[in-house]
Amino acid sequence: MKRLLAVIALLALPALAADVTGTWKATAEGPNGTMERTFVLKVDGNKLTGETTSSMFGKSEISDGKIDGDNLSFTITVKFQDNEMKLNYKGKVSGKEIRFTVESPMGGQTIEWLAKKVE
Repeated sequence: MKRLLAVIALLALPALAADVTGTWKATAEGPNGTMERTFVLKVDGNKLTGETTSSMFGKSEISDGKIDGDNLSFTITVKFQDNEMKLNYKGKVSGKEIRFTVESPMGGQTIEWLAKKVE
């Protein structure tokens, strides 16, 4: 019986949320060169909260954040030329890196971010 419980516990491990709590520095290539963004993430169960900052859009709060295993998603609202836009991020954690994709509402193109955990 103990062996069965141990096997069940091991099989359940991949379903646990990755611990992405902390500060992450990200870069992406845009039409005008390399862009930078900092993410400060907090995890509580499967809920993801925090904020993100960039030189272009300033600081934004993370909303609707979810984490499921190594997958995470959230929305931020940015202000661009007096217009508010929602950006929907999706990411995949791999060790001390997160690869994010976000669809830009300006032209509908996808931007790929690579975030590395700040130690």
